Amino acid sequence: MVRMFVRHIVRDYRLWRKAYNSFDKERKSMGVKRHTVYRSAVKPNDVTVSHDFPNLRLAKAFAKSRRLRQAMKGAGVKSVPTIWFVKEA
Repeated sequence: MVRMFVRHIVRDYRLWRKAYNSFDKERKSMGVKRHTVYRSAVKPNDVTVSHDFPNLRLAKAFAKSRRLRQAMKGAGVKSVPTIWFVKEA
């Protein structure tokens, strides 16, 4: 299992969350097995999301997908996302 983290700043968390939830079916079709959303305790529009994938190849394909970039733009992501991948040690 590979976990991908994505951190970015959004314009409005509520609008972003609605768009994020509406992307669920596509997310699953792209290999996401589990996902979790975190918000900064101090800055509520600072969002970190984790996505679990069966392998690194699927995780990287998801991160590079044009459709994901379009969804993020439409959701009001206003910063360049920071993306990293981890495996349980």
